[in-house]
Amino acid sequence: MTEPFINLTGLPARWPFQPVALSLGELCGEAYVRAACANHAVLTGEEPAAVTEAAFKRVEFFPPAFERRLLHLLPRVGQKVGTRLAETSAGATTREFEIHTKVELAPLSALGYFRIGEDGHLYLTAKSEHYHTPLGHSFPGYHLLDRARRLGIPNATHNNTRGFITRRLEQELISSVNGFPQGDVGTLKTVLASTDPEVLNRVLNLQTGSLAAEAALKFILARFYRSEATAPLPKYHGRIPVLLVVGNDDGDLKANYHGTTILTQVMRGMWPELHEAIRERGFRVAAVRPDSLPDLEAAFANYERDNLKLAGFFHEIVMMNYGGRRLSREFLTRAYELCRQHDVPTVADEIQSCLWAPGLFLHREYGLRPSFVAIGKGFPGGEYAASRLLFSAAFDNLPQFGALVTNGQEELASLAYLVTLRWAAANREVIREVGDYYAGRLHKLAGKFPKLVTGVDGSRHMSCLRFGDTHSAVTFAKLLVARGLDVSAQTYKPDCPPSVLTKLPLIAGCEVVDFILDRMAGVLREMKQ
Repeated sequence: MTEPFINLTGLPARWPFQPVALSLGELCGEAYVRAACANHAVLTGEEPAAVTEAAFKRVEFFPPAFERRLLHLLPRVGQKVGTRLAETSAGATTREFEIHTKVELAPLSALGYFRIGEDGHLYLTAKSEHYHTPLGHSFPGYHLLDRARRLGIPNATHNNTRGFITRRLEQELISSVNGFPQGDVGTLKTVLASTDPEVLNRVLNLQTGSLAAEAALKFILARFYRSEATAPLPKYHGRIPVLLVVGNDDGDLKANYHGTTILTQVMRGMWPELHEAIRERGFRVAAVRPDSLPDLEAAFANYERDNLKLAGFFHEIVMMNYGGRRLSREFLTRAYELCRQHDVPTVADEIQSCLWAPGLFLHREYGLRPSFVAIGKGFPGGEYAASRLLFSAAFDNLPQFGALVTNGQEELASLAYLVTLRWAAANREVIREVGDYYAGRLHKLAGKFPKLVTGVDGSRHMSCLRFGDTHSAVTFAKLLVARGLDVSAQTYKPDCPPSVLTKLPLIAGCEVVDFILDRMAGVLREMKQ
């Protein structure tokens, strides 16, 4: 056993992280790694033994010394600890990006849940760098990627030559999302052979969350329209597909967010003239209000008739682009029941929530069985842009180039997924305890300042404080950033509940939670006065 790390009070951590140490041989399989080493030796002329030694040397994923160093730096958050960048670059981006760029916060160097900005100050990445780095910067477990490069394992492959690591990852994802142990070959074989629309047994490898959500949309529209002129007529040919999404409290489309491709932007109320032009013959988008059971019943009554057909139900569980609103179990359970009765595929968009749930997928905690699950952002840990669409064989209805992207099969991106999966799975109970502790402390904090904070929403690490007005939310966020906590107020949607969002890195223990809550309490006291 490794020694327990020491927290700021000098006492053992309340929930110490479980040690994980693996070699490439253990993570990817001995036979594969030995073959890769032998072939690398052929190409380079190196001695096979020297190449092989590194492949079977273990890497400790989150060493106690690494965590101790982070905790040692924690009291210095908000202070000038590094060198300010005297001469910076203006860049050449769009007008809107230029307006919103915060150069002083841009990273010069980073480690764990810390970043030193161009202003030389130490920042705590309380949003996990906008959800990309759940295991922080320079996570030691990702050193296995360097080992793989040393062995000549290529990152670039083609769709027709998906590499061994990518194929191994596909099977591990299917095992994880269906809740059975890695290595259970019998169960895996049974699951892969299933045609049950509620069994996830296919993986499409993509690059961004937007592409994963759009891929789900393509599979759904292929039940109404042919993707190629030579394809047979689809099941619902001749009917107008209606996409059901979760809207805002007024029933408008603007609250949902399923990516930045043009059709998914239409689903959230953008390009209104385009939507109007195609709605009569192409497809329609309808919204239900969050947690509104009457809206659900009305949607199925209105759009499951005549030449209309509900085509798919797209939803997040935590609407991080709508004030962190967490949908209720009752609402989603009823939605899935109706979808099952009417042959409507369900798309659980877990780009935000995946990995931050103790079981890696928040829909499993809800007892949901979606037709599609979009994942990304967190799993590759910021090392690569890599998303995945997990779905049922019952909807495997597109040709080879129907929904894929050329660069979706990178081997080292898949290896980053495997590293993240193994550490998060080993620490799922710690993640649960720390997440519950954080949410609990936020609720207590909100109770102390009822005139400022109206509530807490979200889920565990990805929780947010809701304020009575936008000005208070913006002020709270600005004061926290000035003290070194990288949080944000959601203000780009005029109808969004005024909230300040966080998404703590999974490597942050209760000491980090206490530090953050102390800073938040100090800012709220200042605002109250």
